[in-house]
Amino acid sequence: MNTNGLTKTDKMKQTIQLVKGDFTVSDASDIMMSLIDEKINFHQKQRLQKWEQNHENNLGEIEERIKQLEKEKTVIQTFMLNAKNYHNTIAINGILEISII
Repeated sequence: MNTNGLTKTDKMKQTIQLVKGDFTVSDASDIMMSLIDEKINFHQKQRLQKWEQNHENNLGEIEERIKQLEKEKTVIQTFMLNAKNYHNTIAINGILEISII
């Protein structure tokens, strides 16, 4: 059996460098807002699909996650506004860890 050199542990967990670099405040803001907006959009679609399947589905968990992401979006916006006053460059190191559970 060819495993392409990956061990069992490697197959169970992967790390992906999603974003890395130094960006202008404007570009960093665009990147972060795009990522958060995509995640919010994903959950909104998921909420609609579950609601269409069963109008009595409990959507509280999805609603809560959307609210959390909206709060994070506000935090990022505030951070970026403050960053404009102090620096011209923002470093982003976004690592995505994926595990099979």
